[in-house]
Amino acid sequence: MIIGDRIRLRPVERADLPRFVKWFGDPEVRDGLMFFAPIGEAQEERWFENNLSRPVAEQVFSIDAKIGAPGAGFVATSAEPNWTHIGSCGFRNIDWRNRSGELGVVIGDELQWGKGYGTDTMRTLDGWGFGELNLHRVALQVYDNNARAIRCYEKVGFKTEGRLRESNFHDGRYHDTLIMSILRAEWETR
Repeated sequence: MIIGDRIRLRPVERADLPRFVKWFGDPEVRDGLMFFAPIGEAQEERWFENNLSRPVAEQVFSIDAKIGAPGAGFVATSAEPNWTHIGSCGFRNIDWRNRSGELGVVIGDELQWGKGYGTDTMRTLDGWGFGELNLHRVALQVYDNNARAIRCYEKVGFKTEGRLRESNFHDGRYHDTLIMSILRAEWETR
């Protein structure tokens, strides 16, 4: 497990898959993701098996948040009743020669949006990437109409370094995709 201030990152378990199916069936959750169609149980099972065959550093983590006591309107995901599964994150496309990787994060539980869990997740995942994987640069892609995510990324030190113009068609119009990154030296000064 990788521990943050209010979250922890742990390997995805098969028991997490029904929550992913529910979250990715919600158009509001999918709005900021790189796929546009809902995902069913069979697709999620296939994704889970593929995830297990990826290099360990590129396997997706489940995000658990320390929310409160049992009965507070959430489903505990382990024998520890104060933790609940709220999303997923991880690295992909790690270039070991150049010590660079791309990350992705989603808080799928809409009830937990705007509570700082995304920021804590980004800080924790960046810390693991720089501290354990010895990365020099961490990058991500985000749609320019995802203001909440952009604020989160800027808060933890990511800078916009490029723009893919009108690369995403959504809701009848085109949106740009921003390329953002943070370098080890920038992360260390934060």
